[in-house]
Amino acid sequence: MSHEDNRVELEARRQRAMQMGGEKKLKQRAEQGVLNARSRLDALLDAGTFREVGLLARSIRKEDRDSTPADGKVSGFGHVAGRDIAVVSNDLTVKGASSSATNAKKVAYIKRTATRSGMPIVFLGESSGARMPDTMGAESMSQGGADPEQYCRRRDTPWVSAILGPCYGSSTWYTCLSDFRVMRKGATLAVSSARVTSLAIGESVDAEELGGWRLHSEVTGLADAVVDTDEEALEKVRSFLSYLPAHAGEAPPVQAPGTWSAPDAETLLDLIPTQRTRTYDIRKVIRAIADDGSVFPLKERFGKAVVTTLARLEGQSVGFLATNPFIRGGAMDPDACRKATDFMVMCDSFNIPLVLLVDTPGFLVGVSGERKAAPAHIMNMMHALQLVSVPKVSVILRKSYGQAFLNMGGGRNSDEIAAWTSAEVSFMDPGVGVSVVYGLKREDNAEAFDAACDSLRADTSAYDMASVFGVQTVIDPRETREFLTRSLALHRRRRSNGVGQHHMANWPTYF
Repeated sequence: MSHEDNRVELEARRQRAMQMGGEKKLKQRAEQGVLNARSRLDALLDAGTFREVGLLARSIRKEDRDSTPADGKVSGFGHVAGRDIAVVSNDLTVKGASSSATNAKKVAYIKRTATRSGMPIVFLGESSGARMPDTMGAESMSQGGADPEQYCRRRDTPWVSAILGPCYGSSTWYTCLSDFRVMRKGATLAVSSARVTSLAIGESVDAEELGGWRLHSEVTGLADAVVDTDEEALEKVRSFLSYLPAHAGEAPPVQAPGTWSAPDAETLLDLIPTQRTRTYDIRKVIRAIADDGSVFPLKERFGKAVVTTLARLEGQSVGFLATNPFIRGGAMDPDACRKATDFMVMCDSFNIPLVLLVDTPGFLVGVSGERKAAPAHIMNMMHALQLVSVPKVSVILRKSYGQAFLNMGGGRNSDEIAAWTSAEVSFMDPGVGVSVVYGLKREDNAEAFDAACDSLRADTSAYDMASVFGVQTVIDPRETREFLTRSLALHRRRRSNGVGQHHMANWPTYF
């Protein structure tokens, strides 16, 4: 064949691969308002930057080679906001994006290259699981374990997953291993499909109940964000990556001066009541401290007594971990502890300084919490906090009682602690303490009860803490942003250019 003949054949093969599962299937998706594997990449990546690898890959089975363009997974490299990323986009129109020997090699190549070169990996999930009959039999199963680190996570680079349709098998596994997971309503995430599960257990199973967005955003905590459309999900991915470094060996990117603005500090005085019995929403407080428009919440529907959110202070990425008095007065339960631990692991692994805002009566006690292993989750959170090697700065807003004082950065568990003038620290809420110590109840003798409360409240103020150097400073609420920016700058890890020690890089991605 001549060079021209070879060129023509190459172009014809490329065009066939680009047609994916065919015009009919692609048209159906478009009519449903769902993007396909390649249009998702167009929405995610900077225009014209995608460089595909494995375009001409096909099934190893001869009878399937003409029906498996790119073998159901579109993989390659591109830019998000000018920075390199690696990406795998599952093509459900080709054999349900099922996992096979060929596309497993493609995914392994992407992971290996991204890890070695230091770039984030984005998985656009939508797959039906393992491809049969490719994986049937002892020989196929044995070969499937050829990569000993297929599902090993060391947090060398950020991993991000978007759940954009039915996700079973590999899409589920990589989602669970990721640092950020965004889920589109209508998508599902489970070990196996509702059909396979129904056959296995002998009863009907609803797909939404099996692995829908409500389950994973409110019960399992696997979904960090929930959106309505593919486009929104991909924009969430782009936003998340903007807070993180390309790899664990560098500090997060910084927004240039002039691209951010500070909120009005006076609003803080109106957001938080001085009466300790009145609730408020800590999310509004965070927005009144961080750069305008920079707050990026994670797991909003899960473990609501704690708020975890990425944000920026003077253009610098920070992680806010805050108790929320709007939910059960800020008393933390096992889900809240899990959420807090997961967030600390992510921030420490990718060199994001931690800000703790504290207003909590302690941990929620009760039978349901004990059945969820509350003590273990409390200690996991404590353990994680003590392993955090990036700057940790705490601000006690109103109350911090009991073990939660330590879990939220008290004692020597922060690099620096400030207390608002309204702060109070003690072993437990004075009202509870009076009932425990003196056996008094307000309804029995209000005067004696109040007098005993006043007695237990002695020596618990912000000034009492400052007098024994339990906090480094007492501040007016309006000084919070200034305190945080100066404190984080002071405690920056200069010896390592802002890079932490990553003690939790191998911490389980779910526990």
